[in-house]
Amino acid sequence: MVGASARSGAGATECLCPAWAVTRAPALYAVAMFDERPDIQARLDVEIVAWMTTVNATGQPQTSPVWFLVQDEVIVVYSLGKTPRSRNIAGNPRVCLNLNSTPPGGEIVIIEGKAEIIADGPPADEDADYVAKYEGPMEDLGMTPESFAADYPVRIHVWPTRLRAS
Repeated sequence: MVGASARSGAGATECLCPAWAVTRAPALYAVAMFDERPDIQARLDVEIVAWMTTVNATGQPQTSPVWFLVQDEVIVVYSLGKTPRSRNIAGNPRVCLNLNSTPPGGEIVIIEGKAEIIADGPPADEDADYVAKYEGPMEDLGMTPESFAADYPVRIHVWPTRLRAS
C-alpha cells in the first residue's frame, strides 16, 4: 500500500510505506532521508549493532541490541520468536533505533519509525544482502546463516519517519 507523499511540491517522491507509517508529512523519508546525510548512510552500511527501543503494554520502553540492514525504504531486523520485542511491536508499532555514539558522545544517530512484523518475508539466510553484512559476525558466534535464520525467524521492517543526528 502506498502512503502519503514523502515530499510535497516539485520533485515529490512517493512513500512506498504503509499509510499508517506516515503520521505527519516528514521533510524526507527513508532512503531520501539517508541520502541527505551520506555520513549516516556510510555508518548504517558498516555498523553491526543498533539499539532498538520498543514500548510494552504498560508504556515501559525496552531497549535491546539488534542487527539491522537498510534495504530500500525500510530497515530490516530479524528477531527471536516470541520475544517482548515482537509483542511490543504488535501492540505499539512506534520504535526507535540508535547507533552508538563516539566515546565523548558525538555523532549521535537516532532513527524514529514504525515497525511491522513481516509474516511472509524471506528468512535471514535467503536475504543475500543481510547474509553479506552478517555472515562474519554469525561465524564469530558459531552460527551459520541457516542456524541464524532458525533462531531468528521473525522479520521486522522499520519504516523510518524521523532522523535526529548530530
